Amino acid sequence: MDTLLADKLATFIDTWTADPNNTRDCFTALKSHLEGLDGIRLDFVPRPGITFSLRAAHENQTRRNLFAMVDVIDDDPADRWLSVCFYNDLVDDPKDLGDEVPGGLLGEDAKCFDLYEGDDDMVRYIKERLDKACLSASGE
Repeated sequence: MDTLLADKLATFIDTWTADPNNTRDCFTALKSHLEGLDGIRLDFVPRPGITFSLRAAHENQTRRNLFAMVDVIDDDPADRWLSVCFYNDLVDDPKDLGDEVPGGLLGEDAKCFDLYEGDDDMVRYIKERLDKACLSASGE
């Protein structure tokens, strides 16, 4: 991630003060997890009032620009929630906790996991999905 985007991401996190549902901690946990994966490039796309998107791609990916998108849904900045989306063919969901979203990730079918409040178990589950999607994307 270039310095300007990294600064924008840090500023976004630092100024996210209204967090009645503890989703900020979930977002930062997922961000830190992504930063620890090998061969990952992160991009940050801020669209205030809509979403703040953290997009993860593997350096070996050639077919797509990313393998996962961690969106902070910003329709109500005082009550933000997360939607973590993957391409259907890059992720598994053995507990069936995600939602099928036809055309939901850059026009392709997606599996999205929504977090409306802090949930350590769900964050762990999503981290496992990130690991598997990263591995799948590394061979694309």
